[in-house]
Amino acid sequence: MTRIAILTPCLVDGDAVGNDVIAMQKSLMKNGYEAQIFVEGGSFDKHQIKHIKDIRNFLQKKSDVLIYHYSVGWEFALNLLREINCKKVVRYHNVTPAKFYENINAEYTVVCRDGREQLKYIAAIQDIFYLPASEYNASELYSLKIPQENVVVLPPFHHIQDLQYIDADLSVLDRYIDGTVNILMVGRLAPNKGHATLIDAFDIYHNTYNPHSRLFIVGKEDERLKDYSNLIHQKVNDVGLQDSVVFTGGVSNEALKAYYLVSNVFLMTSEHEGFCVPLVEAMAMKLPIVAYGSTAIPYTVGKAGLVWDQPDPYLLAGSIDCIARDEVVSANLGELGWLRYNEAFTNERIETKFIEIIKNIE
Repeated sequence: MTRIAILTPCLVDGDAVGNDVIAMQKSLMKNGYEAQIFVEGGSFDKHQIKHIKDIRNFLQKKSDVLIYHYSVGWEFALNLLREINCKKVVRYHNVTPAKFYENINAEYTVVCRDGREQLKYIAAIQDIFYLPASEYNASELYSLKIPQENVVVLPPFHHIQDLQYIDADLSVLDRYIDGTVNILMVGRLAPNKGHATLIDAFDIYHNTYNPHSRLFIVGKEDERLKDYSNLIHQKVNDVGLQDSVVFTGGVSNEALKAYYLVSNVFLMTSEHEGFCVPLVEAMAMKLPIVAYGSTAIPYTVGKAGLVWDQPDPYLLAGSIDCIARDEVVSANLGELGWLRYNEAFTNERIETKFIEIIKNIE
């Protein structure tokens, strides 16, 4: 039996990389592989997680497979890829450019800078197969002269089906179904997420088009990025929107579903994404999308939303108004999102493609 080690620096339930890692292991085990997750830090009491010190004992045959989930700089993984004698796969989620974290957090700046730099060294290692999460990520690999035959785009596994089948949090529904136009953004408070543009666009919409509107910012706030969080909260206060912008922090899946259900438009203004799972969540919930088309966002959305090549807050605000006022436009965009989700991003489709890839690698 082929052994497959899935390697990641740490495992966090609920984040995009963590969901991909866990679902990848479940998929492999369901299809008859011996799959084990290895991490450097975190809890080891579930998902059959082991410490990285055990990975070399696990991968003993040339036919075994190492799958490294790459999203930050990590010297251990770079050395392992150079030294270990087995089949190697790099799952490339992309690395946030360090410039976003400069003057915000030194630790993030270092791991992101190292992550961008280490990609060049990984590309120089022979006989690695790459699984980028998007066409945008694949383009970065091609720019490093990695052969196209060694690269296959595979969207990330996710927990969207859980959202579809769980009951929404009734307290959120009761609080926010009140005739107000609700605009939703989902994503942690991090400097690459473009919250300043998000607030500018909402400010214009709220004050020019519809004062009966509300913005939900759903996402965890990292204590290490407190300076950035403070800047965003202060910006909301400076423009007098503190009564119309709701910072939810991290929420349960039940509450997340409720925020999708009570919202009229999903607005994404992020400046850097390797894929952006919340866009797919919005598609699956038939919530119309307005987005700034940076990095991987045009690939993920396709023709299923209003995607603009400039982060123009006036254009974004006008797009929100078009959707909020016109039920036909809203319904059509929601249906286009639903179709794209089912055609490209269900876990069943991702699993089928993933297992075919693994069989070809063996």
